Amino acid sequence: MKLLDGAVAAVDHGGSLGRASALFPHAPRPFVDLSTGINPHSYPLFELPATALSRLPESERLRELAEIAAKAYGAPSAAHVAAGPGTQILLPRVASLVRPGKARVLGPTYAEHARAAAIAGHAVAEVNDFAALADADLAVLVNPNNPDGRVIERDRLLDLAVRLRARGGMLVVDEAFMDVGPMEHSLAGDVGEGGMVVLRSFGKFFGLAGVRLGFALADTLTVERLDAQLGPWAVAGPALEYGIRALADTKWQGDMRQRLAGDAERLDALLGRFEVPVAGGTSLFRYLSFPDAPNLFAALGRRGVLVRHFAARPHVLRIGLPRGEEEWQRLESALADWAARRDDAAKETAP
Repeated sequence: MKLLDGAVAAVDHGGSLGRASALFPHAPRPFVDLSTGINPHSYPLFELPATALSRLPESERLRELAEIAAKAYGAPSAAHVAAGPGTQILLPRVASLVRPGKARVLGPTYAEHARAAAIAGHAVAEVNDFAALADADLAVLVNPNNPDGRVIERDRLLDLAVRLRARGGMLVVDEAFMDVGPMEHSLAGDVGEGGMVVLRSFGKFFGLAGVRLGFALADTLTVERLDAQLGPWAVAGPALEYGIRALADTKWQGDMRQRLAGDAERLDALLGRFEVPVAGGTSLFRYLSFPDAPNLFAALGRRGVLVRHFAARPHVLRIGLPRGEEEWQRLESALADWAARRDDAAKETAP
C-alpha cells in the first residue's frame, strides 16, 4: 500500500502540446499527439442553434440529456444521472459524499482520483490489491483501467459495494473507457442499489474532450445531492446539444467501436514489427511495459510523435491511435528509426 501525502496540486497528464514543445524543441511540427486516450475520429461537428450560446440552458434540455444518457449507459432512469461539465469537476464532489476517512484507490491508475479524495479531506492510499479496497470508507477504481486496460468483473464489484454499503462506505467506479470495454462488467445498471457511483466520460469515446461533459450515475438521493452542489446551468448549452445528439446516435457508436477495434489491431501489428511488446490497453490506447521504454519515448518525441510516459514508472508508456494515414506513416517512420538505432547499438555491444 502506497500512502499519499495529500497534496492537491494538479499532476501531469497527456495532451499538452506546450509541454511537448519544451521537451522536444527541435521536433518537426505539427506534433502527432498519441499521448491521450481520446478518440482521434471525433463525432461529426454540426451547426449549433444560436440559443445554445445566447441563452442560459433550459432545464428541460438538461432533463432530455439525462434521459438519453441513462439509455445510452444503461442506468435505471434519468433520475439516476447527474450531468456536469466533465467528470474532472465531479471527482471531488463525489468524494465528498462520504465523511472524511480512509480512501483507497486501486492503482496504478489515473492520478486525479487520489487528488480529488485528498481535496475532500480523506486520508488517501494507493493499493495494488483489489482485496485491500474492502476496509476503505471510499474505494475507487477505474474499469477498464487507465493505463493498462485491467478489467474487474462485475460480480466482484457488486460484492465489494455490498460490503462497503453495509458500513456507510462508497464504491466509485470510473468507467471512462467502458464505451470500448466489456460492457457486461459495467455497474451502470446497478447504481439504484446505493453505495456506489459510476462515472462516465463523454469526451473520450466521442472524441470531443473540449466539450467538457461527464456524468455521475448513482441512486436518486445521491444524484439529488450532486445536482444541488453543481447548481443550475452546470452543463453549457453547446455541451447539451452535442451530448443529446451523439448519445442518441447508436449507429455512429456501433460503427465507431468496429473502427477503433480495427485501428487497435493495426497498431498492435505495427508495434510488433519493431518488437515493441503490447502489455494491455483498450481499443483507444495500448499499454507498453518494457525496459527500453524511456529511449522509445525520447526517440519518438524527437521525431514529433508524442506518447504518454509516466515519471514514476519510466518503463511504462501509453500510446493512442493515429488520426489518419499521414500520422500512421510518421509513427511507422519514427519507430523504424528507433529500431535501427537500437539494433546498431546492440551490435556494437555484442561480444
